[in-house]
Amino acid sequence: MRITSLVMRVSPRHLPAAARALGAIPGVQVHARDAAAGKLILTVEDGPGYSTADSILAAHKVPYVLSATLAYEYSEDDPPSTGEPPSPHRPPALGAPSCH
Repeated sequence: MRITSLVMRVSPRHLPAAARALGAIPGVQVHARDAAAGKLILTVEDGPGYSTADSILAAHKVPYVLSATLAYEYSEDDPPSTGEPPSPHRPPALGAPSCH
């Protein structure tokens, strides 16, 4: 499970249209808006068939979005489906040396 929160800067004149477009992206919810300042507060959650990264990239491409600031990020490994307890170690990133 991955959840992020973003502060989006949007052209104030186009804030309603941008909020509708952002809300249509999988996993995105618009929680607050400040029309005068052109700001939207979003959460982005991963789900079946899409990731938070996919949704954040899609949010950047919405017309009239000027910038996005990551305000919060939470991630938790999904429990293994084999009934084994979760490992306290994550594998290294592709190409990165292991520290173990």
